[in-house]
Amino acid sequence: MSTRAAWPPTLAGTPTVAVIEAAIERQRLSHSVLLQSDDTATLGLVASAIADRLLNTAESSAEFPPESHPDCFMLRPAGKMRQISAEATRYLIGRVQVSGTVSRRKVAIIYDCDRMNTAAANIFLKTLEEPPDNTTLLLLTSRPYALLPTIRSRVLLFRFPAATEVVQHAGLPDWLEDYQKWLGRLCGGVSNRQDVADHIFTLYGLIARFNSILETATKEAWKAEKEKLPPDLADDEQVAIETGLTNGLRTRIFADIERATSTFARPRLAAGDASIRPAVVESIAQLEKNVGLLHLNLNQAAALENFLLSSLRLWSQR
Repeated sequence: MSTRAAWPPTLAGTPTVAVIEAAIERQRLSHSVLLQSDDTATLGLVASAIADRLLNTAESSAEFPPESHPDCFMLRPAGKMRQISAEATRYLIGRVQVSGTVSRRKVAIIYDCDRMNTAAANIFLKTLEEPPDNTTLLLLTSRPYALLPTIRSRVLLFRFPAATEVVQHAGLPDWLEDYQKWLGRLCGGVSNRQDVADHIFTLYGLIARFNSILETATKEAWKAEKEKLPPDLADDEQVAIETGLTNGLRTRIFADIERATSTFARPRLAAGDASIRPAVVESIAQLEKNVGLLHLNLNQAAALENFLLSSLRLWSQR
């Protein structure tokens, strides 16, 4: 390989990356590493960069990209429920027990490791307690709190920020600007039925555009992701990856809505308009509540509708 697998551009040269690279160079990287980020694409790039540096060394008899390296094994959730089964976990463990083919080391990458069912998690825990020789386990997750505490206690954790704006092309900046303008009109007061009707019309227009933005962003992200996936990836694993991409993008868009709300309120608070403080606090609390319900399979349109209806009440009655 002429070049190393690149770190995500936003992470290159950061202290975290420097620590990881130094640990790899000294052969002191933990055998079990938990990589956390809200951005699944960032996690994939980080895992690939680490695997490349562990597997393609001067001692290796041949070099391969991590995704096709014979000593790099990957475990992903499968199906729309995005579960990692006990059977798939046993299969992965069996593969890492065998000596490396072209590298002295082996790497196992477990995508969305929080999607292990109870049986799979308990099986994997035994491997963490007695890791195979010359093997590094990379666990990727956006929800570390969903892992068994006994698993979290046995891994070295690195947190990574999400990449900046991945859905600019999908029209999100314009959506956020129109959302802030809507808040501004609400702050001007609602004096009659026509005002109410206009605000509700705007509200449902925002919801319709939100769904379109998410659909477009997901399609484009999935198109880019498919080009990087192994050609022999099972259909149910592809479904799980696409579902995960949708969930990740959805979460990041809601985070952008929260930032837009704070950005809208900040200059008004600085100017001494303390009357909007309750609206800011409660509307963000409502947003966080609805985002939490997304993890319980609440439809994103329903979550946004709940939030915007709450915003209509809070900002117009401040």
